[in-house]
Amino acid sequence: MIVFPAIDLKDGQVVRLAEGDMARATVYGDDPAAQALLFAEAGAEHLHVVDLDGAFAGESRNRAAVEAIVESFPGYVQLGGGIRTPETVARWFDLGVARVVIGTAALKDPHFVRDMAREWEGGIVVAVDARDGMVATEGWAEVSDVPVGDMARRFEDVGVAALLFTDIGRDGLLKGCNIDATVDLARRTDLPVIASGGVKGLDDIRMLALHADEGIEGVITGRALYDGRLDLTAAIQMAARA
Repeated sequence: MIVFPAIDLKDGQVVRLAEGDMARATVYGDDPAAQALLFAEAGAEHLHVVDLDGAFAGESRNRAAVEAIVESFPGYVQLGGGIRTPETVARWFDLGVARVVIGTAALKDPHFVRDMAREWEGGIVVAVDARDGMVATEGWAEVSDVPVGDMARRFEDVGVAALLFTDIGRDGLLKGCNIDATVDLARRTDLPVIASGGVKGLDDIRMLALHADEGIEGVITGRALYDGRLDLTAAIQMAARA
C-alpha cells in the first residue's frame, strides 16, 4: 500500500483546508518544492499535489509551484485541481506529472475521462469526493445527486488507474479516515481505491493496510504530517509491510 503525503497549493503556498473550505486554510509553508524534498527524505516515493485555486477556478492556477515540485521530487507526482480539458492533461504529463486526478469533469463529462484514460493509459485517477454519500464537485462547493458507488462504476473497464475516495466531512479535521466507507467502495468496484480525508495517525494506516488485498491501493495524508501527529517514515514502513 502506498502512502501519499499531500501538498495542497493556494496562492503558491502549502496549505491545508478544513472540509474543503478555502476560508478555513492553514498555511504550512511558502516553498512547496522544499516541502516535497522533505517528504522524499522521509522515504516518500509518491506525492499527491492539489491545485486548490485551480479546483475552484476550473483551470490551473499554481503552475509554477507544481513545476518546482516536479523538478525537485525524485519520485512520482500525482496532481489534481482544475484539470478539465485534454490540453491541460497533456501539458501536465509533458511536464513530468505521473498521474492526473480528474474530479468535477468526471461527473459532468464522463466521455472526457474515458478518452483521456485511453490516451494516457495508467495515468488517469478519478476523484470520488463524497459528502453524506453523494459526489461533490467544483472544489467540493457543489453536491450532486449521484451516489458514490454509481459514480465509481461508470469508469470500470475504461482504463482508469484508480479511484481517489475522499470523505469531505473528515478532510483536514483529524477525525480518522472513514475506513468502512473506503473499504466498502473498494469491494464494490474492480478499480483500486486510494483513501483520503481525516487520517490522524498510524492506526488509520494500519487499518487500511489490513484491507490492501481488497483493493486499497494507497492513502493520502496531509494535516497529520504537518501537525506532527504522524511520522511519515513509520507510516511508509507500515504500509509497505501490507
